[in-house]
Amino acid sequence: MDLKGFELQLRRDGLSENTVKSYVWAVENFRQNYPCFDEENLFAYKGYLMEFFKPKTVNLRIQAVNRFLDYSGNHELRLKAVKIQQKSFLENVISNSDYRFLKSKLKKDGNLSWYFVVWFLGATGARVSELVKLKVEHVEEGHIDLYSKGGKVRRLYIPKKLQNEALKWLSESGVTGGYLFTNRYGNPITTRGVSQQLKNYAKKYGLKETVVYPHSFRHLFAKNFLDRHNDIALLADLMGHESIETTRIYLRRTASEQRAIVDKVITW
Repeated sequence: MDLKGFELQLRRDGLSENTVKSYVWAVENFRQNYPCFDEENLFAYKGYLMEFFKPKTVNLRIQAVNRFLDYSGNHELRLKAVKIQQKSFLENVISNSDYRFLKSKLKKDGNLSWYFVVWFLGATGARVSELVKLKVEHVEEGHIDLYSKGGKVRRLYIPKKLQNEALKWLSESGVTGGYLFTNRYGNPITTRGVSQQLKNYAKKYGLKETVVYPHSFRHLFAKNFLDRHNDIALLADLMGHESIETTRIYLRRTASEQRAIVDKVITW
């Protein structure tokens, strides 16, 4: 089994490092549990995945195996993805009040770097993998251009208010270049480090950990954008969504918002 060649091909195809690693791991995992790639083993594998994992994870593993089957010339073998039932509400999205509370606490306690981490996540819609790539030069320019698979370019804008405040912070800190968010060793913070530190601050300030995670702020950005400027096509471009259908979930309300409306409206 030519896993090295498969891994190399995935990188040539422009897949992200995280995707490459997860695809290679999925194929390795299959081979550890099944003797060969045939119809019987593939269906057994899919059944195992559906029993123990969420549909999104199941489909990720299926995509990996299908990609390897194509790479190895087994074009006649194929696993179908499972259907994902979308919920009629958004789950685990930080509220605007909690977002403002977290920012104010971080600023008051002098944790300005993490104050700006939270602000950048909430005001740009950046994925955490994109946040850690930000440099001082991008703040000065007011945007960063991000390149995705297929050579597509997405511009991540830094709103003027955030840009001005960040430049003032950098000037007062004597920072003139390099990565915007670094650890104590001067290296760029990691995506895992961001997730863990946000959890730590959630605990410290008495916030629900289930809503204080990097992607939650991306959801908040999308919801707030549509509330103030109802242009879903523009939002899809800003978010870097391949399909506008992916963006449509932000037209829905959060579970807590639904609850509040039900409690207010239904009095009979």
